[in-house]
Amino acid sequence: MLLLSGGTGSPKLLAGLLLCCSSADVSVIANTGDDIWISGNLVCPDLDTIIYTASGIVSERWWGVKGDTFRTHEKLASLGLEEALAIGDHDRAIHIFRSDFLRRGTTLTDATRAICASLELSAKILPMTNDFVPTTIVTDKGEMHIQDFLVKYQQVPSVSQVRCQAGKMTKEVQTALEECRSVVIGPSNPISSIGPILNVHGMRQILKDRFIIAVSPIIRSEPISGPARKFMQSRGLPVSSLGVAEFYSSFLDVLIVDHRDDIFQSDLPSDIRLFRADTIMYGIQQSKKLATEIVRILARQS
Repeated sequence: MLLLSGGTGSPKLLAGLLLCCSSADVSVIANTGDDIWISGNLVCPDLDTIIYTASGIVSERWWGVKGDTFRTHEKLASLGLEEALAIGDHDRAIHIFRSDFLRRGTTLTDATRAICASLELSAKILPMTNDFVPTTIVTDKGEMHIQDFLVKYQQVPSVSQVRCQAGKMTKEVQTALEECRSVVIGPSNPISSIGPILNVHGMRQILKDRFIIAVSPIIRSEPISGPARKFMQSRGLPVSSLGVAEFYSSFLDVLIVDHRDDIFQSDLPSDIRLFRADTIMYGIQQSKKLATEIVRILARQS
């Protein structure tokens, strides 16, 4: 099974999938549009959340490491260095390890493989590209990195555009896509978390030849979390599961929406099937329940 994942929603689904499937049979392509260099090290928020989720050490915030300390961050702050994110000490060690790999001329994929090996992970976790392709948000406060929009400005500025750069597809991502018949798009922000993955050269074309399931991160007109409202509106899309379907329409086969959503099959193009489930994942049992529904849909397809 291949999962396209951003942060928070999709890692929660991944936690459920790892209970339903053999971890060796699970592959993840992670968004790296949120990546940012901080204090000389490359921080990969979505990629790391996936790694930490798969290894069982993700924090309750779904960002960073459970029980981490922040002594280095606090000391840097006392010295007058303001960091874009509050990075924990264990988390920072991973960033230093990764960045040391990159400074020696290896790729982000190589560094990720080494990190996963150190954590004894059997699931295959891949960055969407080895290129540095940060997502930029155009706001009434000016253009800014997505992490500044999310953290420094707390998602407050109005948004006119979300700019996702196009990275080159790695041979590892291409192989993962070629080896799978079905792809699951997790319930992450379509524009800023999944959009950068779709912008990888050749990605959309390959997805047209696969069976694609997407889980909507919106219920009625309310995003489950994050700035999806502003980002969807910046693309002229309805803030609804219908807008999600429209964004993925060129390759989507199945849209899973929450059972409280007010979208109907008749609202969708005839080539997109609608399924209902409980998509709010408060805990691991809800994650497992949603993952089980997805596995059932895939089993019927095969």
